[in-house]
Amino acid sequence: MNKLEELKQVIDKSKRIVIFSGAGLSTNSGIPDFRSADGLYNQKTKMNIPPEEIISHSFFMRNPEEFYKFYFSKMVYLNAKPNLAHKYFAKLEQMGKVSAVVTQNIDNLHQEAGSKVVYELHGSVMRNYCMRCHKFYSLSDIFNEEGRVPRCDCGGLIKPDVVLYEEGLDDDTVSGALHAISEADTIIVTGTSLTVYPAAGFLRYFRGENLILLNKSETPYDSYATIAIHDDIKNVIEYLEK
Repeated sequence: MNKLEELKQVIDKSKRIVIFSGAGLSTNSGIPDFRSADGLYNQKTKMNIPPEEIISHSFFMRNPEEFYKFYFSKMVYLNAKPNLAHKYFAKLEQMGKVSAVVTQNIDNLHQEAGSKVVYELHGSVMRNYCMRCHKFYSLSDIFNEEGRVPRCDCGGLIKPDVVLYEEGLDDDTVSGALHAISEADTIIVTGTSLTVYPAAGFLRYFRGENLILLNKSETPYDSYATIAIHDDIKNVIEYLEK
């Protein structure tokens, strides 16, 4: 039996699947990942500052103008749509098989595809708030192609509700994600190298039967996997949908 057929049987038998997704899941939606040749961390910046520094809390506070120029041009994809994988995982949730999605992505595509229980470890570009009065703003409220710094009616600086470097994860989100993982009988990990902590460490809380890894390249967890498939997620989903 090939691995894809084995995966199909695991999904058929599972009742509490958790999807654990990373940036590689959204590349088929036209959103670059982080570490590949065309990824975010290999983008050239006008000031020759590493992207990792630009998307840090201290840089945001020190230089919001340059932060927003980079953020709006490199991290916000208004026209991105859910791809085959997002839609497939949402369908599994509707069938009662997927109990939760735990994602490192900030693109909202799981929700757009129809997933209801989504723990966004790194926040979302869709939510923004004033750092002074905490008024909420949607992405459409603040987005501008010029990279101008959005300001609240009160004059306060508006910050995207995304986790920047030097910032901690939201406690409630972490708690919900860990509970879902600990209760799962199967976890499907896709589009992530599993090298970014603390998120990668979440797998230690999995006590279920099937650890499934769907990633283009090998990960540090491959040797622990029930099934590890190195392929484009699109090809995997197309087989599962047959």
